Amino acid sequence: MNIEDLLRETLSDMAHEEQPPPPGRFLHVNGSRSRRRGLALAAAAAVTVLAVGSTFAVQGLSSRTAAPGVLTGQGSGETRAETRNTVTVNEGLRLSNVLKNLSAATGKPLKDFERAAKDGAALGLPAYAKGRLEGFAYPATYEVSPTSSPEEILAAMVTRFRSVAEDADLVEGAKRVGRTPLEIMITASIVQAESGDKRDMPKVARVIYNRLNRTPEMGLRMDSTVLYGLNKFGLAASPEDLQSRSPYNTYLRLGLPPGPIGNPGADAIKAALNPAAGRWLWFVTTDPKKGVTKFADSESEYLKLVEEYNKNRRAG
Repeated sequence: MNIEDLLRETLSDMAHEEQPPPPGRFLHVNGSRSRRRGLALAAAAAVTVLAVGSTFAVQGLSSRTAAPGVLTGQGSGETRAETRNTVTVNEGLRLSNVLKNLSAATGKPLKDFERAAKDGAALGLPAYAKGRLEGFAYPATYEVSPTSSPEEILAAMVTRFRSVAEDADLVEGAKRVGRTPLEIMITASIVQAESGDKRDMPKVARVIYNRLNRTPEMGLRMDSTVLYGLNKFGLAASPEDLQSRSPYNTYLRLGLPPGPIGNPGADAIKAALNPAAGRWLWFVTTDPKKGVTKFADSESEYLKLVEEYNKNRRAG
């Protein structure tokens, strides 16, 4: 059942109620309802969300203007029913930056978005997210109504994630690769951060799984996780960074980090669920300008790729 079906079913039920439901109904899951219906109320019914191609329109329930995407007129004497802000959330963006972008685009205080992001139950996060929004603020383009609250906007992003997760069969797919849904999302966030081209994503996912399967012989050892734990940005962690005691330092700590390091898109999620077949343990972006990434299954081959990278860097 997709988002539109969930909303249609919810609105149909509401149409037969004698009194309008109290506001609190939209923020709490009623235990007597089915799990799917409860999730629809917690996340989708908090806002009006209409698919417009790859764009999602978000409108607060209190708004009395025209439906999202509908104009009242086209002539010089006619005006739009409502002015909207279009916000594009890029794939892989960290939650801290997502919230800053939403605040800048809507003019609503950053602290309000930060406060809303902490209430996972109200946003309709799946149980496996463990109450943390990082990784589940789905990257897409959103048209946001001025009447939308930070809670409604973030709930719409979670709703979009749930739709993508259902399409990808995330929960059952995680079982097939021997991982939990949260581990899939953590892996997908690393794949997103480490891949320069979506065509490389299944191979990057395989490298991650191959390294995890060789624990404690090798460990994950990803610079992207180290930098996330230190709230730094860049392509490579410094020697000092690699000594960090952060739980995201996968050079010193075995296994996956405790949570996603960004908000991955559909391609990264699919790659985590369907890694390529191969024995690779390393990958190097040998030509950053052209976005060329090569993979190696032996240390000697890896060192040759590093030499190729250094050669291209000097030539550039």
